[in-house]
Amino acid sequence: MPDPLFPTLVAGAAKEALRFGDHALTYDDLAAVAGGLARELPPGRVAVWATPTVHTSVAVVAALLAGVPAVPLNPKIGERELTHILADSEPALVLAESGAELPAGLAALPRRDIPLTGGKAPLADEPGPESPALIVYTSGTTGPPKGVVLPRRALATTLDALEDAWGWTADDVLVHALPLFHVHGLILGILGPLRRGGSVRHLGRFSTEGVARELANGATMLFGVPTMYHRIAGEVGTDQALADALRHARLLVSGSAALPVHDHQRITAATGQQVVERYGMTETLMNTSVRADGERKPGTVGVPLRGVELRLVGDAGEVIDDVESVGEIQVRGPNLFTEYLNRPDATAAAFDGGWFRTGDMATRDADGYVKIVGRKATDLIKSGGYKIGAGEIENALLEHPGVAEAAVTGEPDDDLGERIVAWIVPSGEPPAADELADHVAKLLAPHKRPRVVRYLDALPRNDMGKVMKRALGA
Repeated sequence: MPDPLFPTLVAGAAKEALRFGDHALTYDDLAAVAGGLARELPPGRVAVWATPTVHTSVAVVAALLAGVPAVPLNPKIGERELTHILADSEPALVLAESGAELPAGLAALPRRDIPLTGGKAPLADEPGPESPALIVYTSGTTGPPKGVVLPRRALATTLDALEDAWGWTADDVLVHALPLFHVHGLILGILGPLRRGGSVRHLGRFSTEGVARELANGATMLFGVPTMYHRIAGEVGTDQALADALRHARLLVSGSAALPVHDHQRITAATGQQVVERYGMTETLMNTSVRADGERKPGTVGVPLRGVELRLVGDAGEVIDDVESVGEIQVRGPNLFTEYLNRPDATAAAFDGGWFRTGDMATRDADGYVKIVGRKATDLIKSGGYKIGAGEIENALLEHPGVAEAAVTGEPDDDLGERIVAWIVPSGEPPAADELADHVAKLLAPHKRPRVVRYLDALPRNDMGKVMKRALGA
């Protein structure tokens, strides 16, 4: 019989597993309530109305115990996207928090309210490692979202590789405020602590006050996205309670997008802590990370995790071995997804002889640390014969005191092929375009200076805090 995905849940423990505000469940509580719900789930698939609550955690654990693939639904989902996901995944029912108002698109689907109490009973046998665990839909930037089928094997190997990289143990108490319909918040942030036999405290909504409170009261790790760490970086220099709480954390982890070097520097200056970055995708779960026991290099996402093979590939399909040359990241390993649901064509196109094409462009230094320069489709700018990554220009712009937020894209240029465009949210009086161009040229190189500067009140972002660059072009 396969090893259990959650050994402590099977063995039982009176230790706290989950806490969402006033709602807390021990491992014994969770085994009872999720085990009871698991026995009621029909075969097939189940949708989960994935609010940031303990109910969502119970529902997903129940589905995993039952061996029924769960389809997490973003509570802010639009009507068209919801219709597509339901037609594509064909769930047998939707699990939702009692009292939660569901959209009209779910009206035809049987509903089961998620309980928070239940009687103890034996758990079902562990499903096989290749059986589907979750179907997580991608953002769909180039068409309707694709359902990424993640097997139990991918969850287990990724979470165990992070145990190795981060020294993650049952003694760790994680705090986060991430959404629970995505890999970062759900798999890493909820299922990760449960696999380790540790604890997680979810804030519901992110606040620096909540982070400080939990880290000052026994939490050891913080997971966040760059928008959260940007808030922390802006306040930690003047908020002594926040600085003290962060100083005593065992590990601060940022993911889902690149954390600007300037924010790294501000947090380190105030706390002595160096934020760890890692890199993953829905299809691959986690690929690389800065190790807890390794050198911290701000601006990099570390080295490949245990079990993950990574290579950089050039435009002609050649494998790039030299240091600092840009190539597309391709990975293979037990962390990968099985398929795109109902899309054999897309599944086949995503692989290059067994290697998954990530679409992310990167360089590697002499120590093997990976530095992502951007997405192949939106962040790699070919200007004047140079390949230029948007990320390093964004980091340079953020070092200017007049810049609060920055995004960089390319647009067609008759002379250069593409010209560099900077989208700026000023921190006060907008700095002049020439001033910003000179600033970048001085820090990086003249050919990397923005040729066009456009000013915005805010950058368009998705629920995970990633800048939606296609929206900038529109």
